[in-house]
Amino acid sequence: MSTSPIRSSRRLAFLPHALLGLTLVAIPATAVANTAPAPAAVTATTAGTQAAAIGLDDPAKKEIAMKLVSSAENSSLDWKAQYGYIEDIGDGRGYTAGIIGFCSGTHDMLDLVELYTQRVPGNALAKYLPALRAVDGTDSHTGLGSGFVSAWKTAAKDTQFQTAQNDERDRVYFNPAVSRGKSDGVGVLGQFIYYDAIVMHGDGNDGTSFGGIRKRALTKAKPPAQGGNETTWLNAFLDARVWAMQQEEAHSDTSRVDTAQRVFLSKGNLNLNPPLDWKVYGDSFHIG
Repeated sequence: MSTSPIRSSRRLAFLPHALLGLTLVAIPATAVANTAPAPAAVTATTAGTQAAAIGLDDPAKKEIAMKLVSSAENSSLDWKAQYGYIEDIGDGRGYTAGIIGFCSGTHDMLDLVELYTQRVPGNALAKYLPALRAVDGTDSHTGLGSGFVSAWKTAAKDTQFQTAQNDERDRVYFNPAVSRGKSDGVGVLGQFIYYDAIVMHGDGNDGTSFGGIRKRALTKAKPPAQGGNETTWLNAFLDARVWAMQQEEAHSDTSRVDTAQRVFLSKGNLNLNPPLDWKVYGDSFHIG
């Protein structure tokens, strides 16, 4: 299905943690004839409040984020077509499936199926919960196999399973990334950079998980919340991210950073405003 060398690659060490958009238009300083201009101080304050309110969790920006990740994970911008995706991509994480690459070997797939079963008892996947618990942390297919693959595809047609995938994606990956990005004082692009890192590496603290990547970046720069320059900080974070990717053969192609995120950053597009043009694994993508 995917032409990407790697679809999803959270580390095996990653376990659960307690583990639109409005386009801002500048108001000309010169007022239109017969129109009384608003006081400059009020206008500046209003604009600043609007800008501060826009984050990756803005619906239009979030949609862009979903498409960007899907371009790397599925070689497609149609992320909603991925609910039924499932395969073993040979990365040691068992089955990889769904819109964000839930893995049978990294606990997030188990959490997802447990949530779905709480909401819809007796669903097509419920009978595989014992097997999912048994293979968690391994690449084993024991108790799963073709029956599980078929059940996943059947469940993917259920809007409640789709909603469960959305909810788990947000709880485990998206919301933590946005929260950490805002805490560090980075804007929409920075929050997306964090999100993509957590999707691939997990929200852990070892050297090649998100926490370790951020710690490595801190040896080179400071985030805006600590008085640093946003562009300098994000470049340092991406340098650390590339290093982490290179520690595992499955991540050796770093184009999702080099010819995507770096492109937006080099253009100064910190708000991730379209149009956007980028490449991943040699494939070109565009959001108008």
